[in-house]
Parts: sequence; C-alpha cells; structure tokens
Amino acid sequence: DSSSEKCDFEADLCQIFPELNLQPGWIRRNGRSGMGSPSSDHTGNDTAYFLSWSSEMGSSSATLRSNVFLPTEKEHICQIKFYYWIGQMNATLVVGLREHSEDTIKNIWQDSAERQNQWIANTITINSTEMYEV
Repeated sequence: DSSSEKCDFEADLCQIFPELNLQPGWIRRNGRSGMGSPSSDHTGNDTAYFLSWSSEMGSSSATLRSNVFLPTEKEHICQIKFYYWIGQMNATLVVGLREHSEDTIKNIWQDSAERQNQWIANTITINSTEMYEV
C-alpha cells in the first residue's frame, strides 16, 4: 500500500504538524523572507516554503510534534523522508519517537552540524506495534 502523505509547507503545516503543536521559535517561511540562510528550499527555489527555527527567537530548543500514527506492520511500514539544514555550530537536530504506552521520547536519529549550511536528504523507517508520535 503506497498511501503516502507529502508535506511541502506551501499552503500550511499540512496534517503532519498541527498548528497547535508548533512551538514558539518555529516559523513557516521562504528564502525571500530576508531572514538569512537558507535562502531557498532544497531544490533552489527561493519562493518555496519550509519550516525554520532560530535560537535567536529566545529559546535554546523547540519541538515539532506530529499527529498520531497507527501501528506499523509488514504491509504498512512508516518511512519519513525529509530535507534538513543546520546553519548554527553546536546545533543538533533530533528525531524522537513517543509510543502511546510510554511517557518518554526515545531518540531514533540525530545529526549535528558537521555538514553545515547545506540541504541534506534523509529517510527514517519507523517500526512500532502501537500508536505513536514523531
């Protein structure tokens, strides 16, 4: 089953990150916003939108929380493909998994700014026997 949902942030935050789960510091912007790098999305388009976060907005970290996903199985795996840009030294981007029986968030992937100031593509495969958030 190839029921995939694409989110490019062109119109809104899609169904993946509901507005209420957008913590202070995250903004939806494009390269023409005059807010520095990146000045375009991963395709080089400066009018395309993406989510951006800066520590200059007052906090040292901020979370994006997805909708609740159903359990995975052999026929229904979950793959999250995304592009990311790290523009600050000593910054780390972390993807966490919170299963509904747990109160804790388990880190399942992270990257720090070794390859700074460039768009990087990544895919994460998630396996969970219960409902979960990313």
